[in-house]
Amino acid sequence: MRMGMKKRGSVANTIIYIILSVLSVLWILPILWLVITSFRAELGAWTPYILPKEYTINNYTRLFTDTALFNYPRWFMNTLVVAVFSCIITTILNLMTSYTLSRLRFKARKAILNIGLILGMFPGFMAMIAVYFLLKAIGLTQSLVALVLVYSAGAGLSYYIAKGFFDTIPKSLDEAATIDGATQNMVFWKVILPLSKPIVIYSTLMAFMAPWLDFIFVSVIMKDNYNNYTVALGLWQMLTRENIYQYFTQFCAGAVLISIPITLLFIKMQKYYVEGVTAGGVKG
Repeated sequence: MRMGMKKRGSVANTIIYIILSVLSVLWILPILWLVITSFRAELGAWTPYILPKEYTINNYTRLFTDTALFNYPRWFMNTLVVAVFSCIITTILNLMTSYTLSRLRFKARKAILNIGLILGMFPGFMAMIAVYFLLKAIGLTQSLVALVLVYSAGAGLSYYIAKGFFDTIPKSLDEAATIDGATQNMVFWKVILPLSKPIVIYSTLMAFMAPWLDFIFVSVIMKDNYNNYTVALGLWQMLTRENIYQYFTQFCAGAVLISIPITLLFIKMQKYYVEGVTAGGVKG
């Protein structure tokens, strides 16, 4: 009987591996196609064959040399600046909010937790028209500062995973530091954060990805301010009807380049990313 159970378990594992292998191939194929197309010498968005007949690196060089119509280097720097500043502000606000809700007990704490959780379920773009008119009222539309504010404003609502992580850290550490004369501010910065590397890295990655990949908010806020476009909005201009034939392979090259920083970050930080997510789910 035990042998039969082992055999069934082995068959089940084999089926799971086969399914995962097929899914992996399906996920990798579009990425592989994008990379191959970025080196294609033939113009146009569609060809009757999969593999290019000629290969070239000209699609990549044109991104940085042919900037009269599509200024990719400037868009890349705009994206980097917005992502870095948004990442710093969002990470700090998120971690401070999460620590406060995890450690401190005050009258409105439960209500804030519930309200924050409910508000966090609504996608941000539901309020983008209201956000645009608020920015217009204070004269910040079509600026990189506006993007940083928009991406950082909701940082406190993404407290849930980080709070769960802080809940797993023994409160005896806080008490011991307080007895030694540390303030709550010192406990947070000098005791808790050094022990929270996984959740800090997780929060940083999430905060960095949002502005790096966003298209909706930047398209509403920037309108026709060409010089302040981010890469997502700039690359989209290459796909308009009048540009797609000439610039589609260049678009693919730009998409490959913009994906490299995120890919390298995830490869480098994968261990801490997984630890942050799993530890954050232990306590709610």
